Amino acid sequence: MIDTRNGRITIRSFCTPEIIRECAFESQFGIYPRYKSLYTRRESLESLALEPGANIVLAITEDHHIVGFGLLVHPDQDERWFKLGPGIMIELKAIEICRDWRSTGIARPIVEMMLSHPRLEDMIVYLVGYSWTWDLDGSGQSAQEYRRKLVQLFEPFGFEEFQTNDPNICLKPENMLMARIGNRISGELQNQFKWLRFGVEP
Repeated sequence: MIDTRNGRITIRSFCTPEIIRECAFESQFGIYPRYKSLYTRRESLESLALEPGANIVLAITEDHHIVGFGLLVHPDQDERWFKLGPGIMIELKAIEICRDWRSTGIARPIVEMMLSHPRLEDMIVYLVGYSWTWDLDGSGQSAQEYRRKLVQLFEPFGFEEFQTNDPNICLKPENMLMARIGNRISGELQNQFKWLRFGVEP
């Protein structure tokens, strides 16, 4: 439970489709002139919640409105990051707060809840930042300023920036790859992750 200037919020992790179904998706998760929320329908979160090992974290108001969420999901088998081996890589796929609830202090606890399970010490948690998915108009920031804000959010949780030749990440200089390497990840896996970042399969 978190008290904010907009009211009390409950942060819930490992939300099931049933829990998600009980909530309404805040209407601000929508489409703006130069920004479209990654997830605008509750059904999308319900579908991700069914994936093995997924952790769907919701910020829920007292009247059961979703005003923020975080998604931790294993990559698909056709993605580069799956090639390190099943269950090794897991993606911090999204964290989003609707516009009226930004700067209320709920982003950090959402990240905390996504990373709270001890099994993550056996995994590499990664996130990919694409500037064309960022709400620059809503934030009033440039792409570089927004990027710095994201780095400042994730660094305290053990995330580091890593270089890669992934073509989508390389399209713009402000795009980024960050990862948190679990403390039980072997040196061999870390080395394989280094090569994988540059398209060399383990």
